[in-house]
Amino acid sequence: MSLTLESFLSLVPLEIRKDKKHYIVEDKISGEFYEMPEVCIDAINLINQGEQLSAIEGLLKDKYPSEEIDLMDFAKQLLELELINEIDGIKVEVIEKNKESLGFLWISPLLGKFFFNKISLLIYSALFVSNIYLFISHPNLFPDYKDLFIFDYMMFNIPAWMIITFILVLTHEFGHVLAMRAQNLPTKLEVGHRLFLVVLETDMSGVWKLSSKERNVLYVAGLCFDTVVLSLALICQLNFASGSGIFLSIMNVVVLDTFIRMVYQCCVYMKTDLYYVFENVSGCYNLMENAQRNIRKWLPFQKSYLRDDVIFESERKTVYTYSIIYFIGVILTVSLYFTFYIPQLIFALKKVLPGFLAGATSFPFWDAVIFTMQIIIGLLLLLYSWRKKYQHN
Repeated sequence: MSLTLESFLSLVPLEIRKDKKHYIVEDKISGEFYEMPEVCIDAINLINQGEQLSAIEGLLKDKYPSEEIDLMDFAKQLLELELINEIDGIKVEVIEKNKESLGFLWISPLLGKFFFNKISLLIYSALFVSNIYLFISHPNLFPDYKDLFIFDYMMFNIPAWMIITFILVLTHEFGHVLAMRAQNLPTKLEVGHRLFLVVLETDMSGVWKLSSKERNVLYVAGLCFDTVVLSLALICQLNFASGSGIFLSIMNVVVLDTFIRMVYQCCVYMKTDLYYVFENVSGCYNLMENAQRNIRKWLPFQKSYLRDDVIFESERKTVYTYSIIYFIGVILTVSLYFTFYIPQLIFALKKVLPGFLAGATSFPFWDAVIFTMQIIIGLLLLLYSWRKKYQHN
């Protein structure tokens, strides 16, 4: 079996949807999605009509005189993507991939639509504005780094912080899950990372079945739930100012953690929720990957064979602008770790490590043990997410 311009192809079942600038092609068998320009869609349609590759190339050259048409190169790309079923009537052998099944199908789409509809989105927006007003009108509500410490001993603070953060992160991710189910799409939760941060992630690959406008709601769904949590915590701080010290301390941690997470989402040089909104609004998909290719080209020690032809001509300006934001953002984030987070960790270690010498019957000893375990678990989760990511690349 050989692929030539005289070949006739049969493609796997595909579904094609018009997007903002180009088209989204879905492989109905694997569930993978690909962005393609109109010329590629015309080629696919002609292939499905039973035209020979050489005839298709001639037709497309007439229709797109300013485009560089190479049907052999396009056919090879289709073959690499495993989108070809037969070549000249001969079945193409492909390695079957174990497709990970998505879940949460037990959640009714009606429940998802209760939390994500036109009225609820207005409520989330109003609460967001209200939170800003509360911070401005009551500066004492603004979070402080000391809010993290509820108890005098780290052995109590670390577990309390981990439990509260885990609940808040689950709440954020469940916003995405409910938004996915509102569109009757399956999903799942998995562990990932953003640079040095371990995070939970909701699988949102199914969003490509939706229009660009509908996708934005799913991307900001987690922030919507964060806004509600922040509002409730701020209201509790105001209404129970003279209440239990522990309760208010927990509310302080909730405000601190939620506020940091919401600000963190603005770091669009990482694949945060707002990054996907930026990508979706601009219509430039694979924005980070293309920016990384641009940055590698700027570095003198990179190979000259790096290709940039995956960037559509209409996207070059957006990708170039984002590349600058990406490059500056990564340097800034790494700098923050070396100038703030790492010194803070060293300070904490200096405080708790002497506890190992205090004896197993003392509070300082268990304070040091639990803190150290938390650090080790965090590093293991980070290494796991890195290993999982680069094992598939």
